[in-house]
Amino acid sequence: MGLQALFFYMFAFVAVASAFMVIAARNPVYSVLFLIVTFFNAAGLFLLTGAEFLAMILLVVYVGAVAVLFLFVVMMLDIDFTALRSGIIEHAPVGALVGLVLAAELIIVVGGSTLSPEIASNAAHPIPPIAERTNTAALGDVLYTDYVYFFQIAGLVLLVAMIGAIVLTLRHREGIKRQDISAQVARTPATAVEVVKVKPGQGL
Repeated sequence: MGLQALFFYMFAFVAVASAFMVIAARNPVYSVLFLIVTFFNAAGLFLLTGAEFLAMILLVVYVGAVAVLFLFVVMMLDIDFTALRSGIIEHAPVGALVGLVLAAELIIVVGGSTLSPEIASNAAHPIPPIAERTNTAALGDVLYTDYVYFFQIAGLVLLVAMIGAIVLTLRHREGIKRQDISAQVARTPATAVEVVKVKPGQGL
């Protein structure tokens, strides 16, 4: 067994075990921590296949942002997880159906590449050899040339989703002074200064 195969089985075993613990752990904080371990091992698998860009994106985006955000939210919010778990049996059929659909998709993809290896050779943009073009450069060539419009549309959709989330969750509380930029810009000396005449012997 070569060193690469040894690392593959090690990363794969830890990734599968930690993924199982994500759904098996009773404490949600432990579930998020196991999820971070799963992402790290998946990044190691990407590195073994030569996809260093996907490995770094997995660490920077998912571990550095999404998983840590989940961890902070779970630790900061006082959520009654016992009440959330009480209805898990009711949603079990829907979850099982989604799991079966995902399993069928994986079987079709893996089975198709195994039974028909020529499918990979008929790709519109085959992966160039590592000696000629790095993985990151090859991905950039395809992403920013043939699929640049789809890339921009995806960014626009994310921007609209972010603005929509802010608008839906923004709540104005009463009794709080806020700035009115237009009123401040439109101020004149007549409206900004008030002259008060005080009679002798009287205060304001």
